[in-house]
Amino acid sequence: MKDEATADRLTERNARLAALLGRVALADQRAFEELYRQTGAHLYAVALRIVRDRAIAEEILQEAYVNVWHHAGTYDAARSHAVTWLTSIVRNRALDLKRRRELDTVTLAGADDESPPLDLPSDGPSPMDLLLAAADARSLRDCVETLDAPTRQAIALAFFQGLSHGELAAHLREPLGTVKSWVRRGLDKLRRCLDQGVAE
Repeated sequence: MKDEATADRLTERNARLAALLGRVALADQRAFEELYRQTGAHLYAVALRIVRDRAIAEEILQEAYVNVWHHAGTYDAARSHAVTWLTSIVRNRALDLKRRRELDTVTLAGADDESPPLDLPSDGPSPMDLLLAAADARSLRDCVETLDAPTRQAIALAFFQGLSHGELAAHLREPLGTVKSWVRRGLDKLRRCLDQGVAE
């Protein structure tokens, strides 16, 4: 019974995310915001696990959501789950960046022809990523609600409208340092909250 209930929840969650992607394809900004609320922390964690750098992971996440906003209409529910599709966008961007860095390192180091080929991970989400996606989605909404209003607004404007830190500061009429701090602390708090929920 428990396994059936879990499967039902996963099916319901996938249907909800697929519906949100359908609305995003029609330029529905509220649906886009809700999509981020339900998936942002997990996708940030995916990027961070690959690049091991918070600032770069944030940039990858922002680029990924811009990509989703422009290409949500290409999502095909018959081919993959919504979480899998979103995760693959983030993973592909993160892995591309990691490959470029590794290739640059090899070039700078002057690797010889006998060096073994780079062992790069596959582009598809791993079973662990899919498991984490299910766990993250359950607690993400509650974690987002723990953020104070200014932090939620700053993150929403940064990720949903693509505003830079400077543009955020001007829009919110707050010092640049304050806005940067809101975004950084908000993402950190989401990650910690989500990690704690998964650990429990």
